[in-house]
Amino acid sequence: MGMGSCGLCHIRLIKGDVNPPTETEKVHLNQKELEKDMRLACQIHPRGDLEIVILSPAKRQLWTALQVEKDWRQLAPPATSVEKASSDVVNPYGAAVDIGTTHITISLSSLNHAIRIAGRYGINPQMSYGTDIMTRLIEANKDGKTAEKMRTLLFDAIADALLDISGKEGINLHQVTRLMVVGNTAMLALLSGKNYDRLLKPGNWMTYIDCLPEDTSNWRFLLGIHHQASIEVIPPLAGFVGSDLLSGVIYTEMTKDHAKKLLIDFGTNSEIALWDGRQLKVTSAAGGPAFEGSGLSCGYPAEPGGINAFRFDNNTIDFSVIGDVEPRGICGSGIIDLIAGLIANGRLNKLGQLTDSVGAFTISKGQPPIALSKGDVDIVQRAKSAVATGIRVLLMDSGIDYRELDKVLISGAFGSFLNVDNAKSIGLLPPLDNDHFELTGNTALKGCELLLSSPKAYDSVIRTRDEAAMINLSKTPDFDRFFLENLYLQPMN
Repeated sequence: MGMGSCGLCHIRLIKGDVNPPTETEKVHLNQKELEKDMRLACQIHPRGDLEIVILSPAKRQLWTALQVEKDWRQLAPPATSVEKASSDVVNPYGAAVDIGTTHITISLSSLNHAIRIAGRYGINPQMSYGTDIMTRLIEANKDGKTAEKMRTLLFDAIADALLDISGKEGINLHQVTRLMVVGNTAMLALLSGKNYDRLLKPGNWMTYIDCLPEDTSNWRFLLGIHHQASIEVIPPLAGFVGSDLLSGVIYTEMTKDHAKKLLIDFGTNSEIALWDGRQLKVTSAAGGPAFEGSGLSCGYPAEPGGINAFRFDNNTIDFSVIGDVEPRGICGSGIIDLIAGLIANGRLNKLGQLTDSVGAFTISKGQPPIALSKGDVDIVQRAKSAVATGIRVLLMDSGIDYRELDKVLISGAFGSFLNVDNAKSIGLLPPLDNDHFELTGNTALKGCELLLSSPKAYDSVIRTRDEAAMINLSKTPDFDRFFLENLYLQPMN
C-alpha cells in the first residue's frame, strides 16, 4: 500500500473483497464518495480478484526529479532559527520555488535538519503565451482575463509539482509550513497579478517594481499545504533583475570578502552580478531561451533525451545524452559544444556561417531528426553577445579588466553541464584559467532553500537588495558597438 498523501488516484470498486476505508481516505474523500465505493487506489489491499473503474488515471509525467544534495550550505542552525507555522507539525517542511521564464523548479526541505528531501523541475506552462518575457507581458496586458489565465497556469504548475512530490515521495503536503518564492521580476508580477504592465515601459526596467502579492491566504488552499503555512515572495531588485539573482548572490556568499567575483545566472533573461571588492553591481541581458534549449529548431531542455555534450575527434563526432536514451534534441550546453567544435574543425566560421554548401549541419537522422541550422547559430550568437556585452559593461563601469577577476560563478541549469573551454572559445566567458570558474548549479533555488531556514540569510538578502547598484545596458553609450563586436564567435578581447 502507498502513503495516500496526494489523494489523486481515484477508483470505484465494482466487485471484490478489500480492506475498509483507511483514515487517509477519509481525509481525501467525503462520506458520499465513500458510500459510492470510491477509493484511493494505493490504499486498497485486495483479498482476491477485483473489478474496478479507474476514475482519475495518472497524468503524463511532466516533472523531472531533482538531485537530493548532501552538501546544502547553511548559515545558521535551522532547529533554533525557524519559527514553526503550527505547533501541530512535528516534522515541518519548507517549499522553495524558483519561477523562471522557461522552467519552474521546486524543492521540499526538512526545516528541522536543513536538507533537501525532494524536488521537481519542469517547463513553465506560460511558454504557450511566448518564449520570452516581453511577448508574455504584452499578452497579459491585452485584457484581464488573459493575465488571470497566465496567473492560474503558474499556480496549477506549482500545485501539480507539489502533488507529484507528494505522490511519489510519500510526503504529506499538510506538513509544509513555509513556502518561499523567488524569480525574475516579470514572473513574480504575473504570479501576483500586480504591476506587470509597468514592465513594458523601459523607464521602469532599472527601478524597483512592487510585485508582491497583497494577500497570500488563499495560496495555502490552492497549493494544498498547511492551513497556517507562512508564504513569502522575495522582492526583486528592479524591473529586469529579480530575486532569483539576489538569492544566488546570498547562496554563493560572493560579497563576503574583497575578492573580485562575477556571477552569471544563465537563462532566458540572463542576470549578471559583479562584486568589485567594495560594491555589488548588477544588470540583465535579454539572451532569449537558447541557453535553456528552447527557441531553436534542434533545441531541447536539459533533461532525458537532451544532448548535453559533444566531442570532436578529427572527422568523428560523438555526443552524450542525458538519461542514456535516444536523443530528442540539443540542450544549451550541447549547443555551445557543437558550435565550438564546428569552428575548431573549420565547418563554421566566426561570422556564424556554415562553410559547407548545405543549410544545416545534421546530427541525427532519427525521429525526430536533429540538425543545427544557420538560424539556430544566429540565435545563439545574439544570446552569447547579450551576455558578453553585459559582462563587458559591468567590468568597464567598475574599472576592472577581466584578468583581475578572482572567480567566475556560473549558475542555472545551463551551467550544470557547461564545458568552460568551449564557452571561452566562442566568447561567452572571459578567457581565464579554468581554476577561476565554478559551476554552481541552480543558485536561485539553493539560495531560496537557505532563506527558508536562516534569518541571517534573509537579513543579508534585504541588505544586498538595498545596497546593489543597477546598471542599465541600454543606457550605455557603447552598447551597440559592444553588441556587434561580441556577435563574432571568437574569444573575448
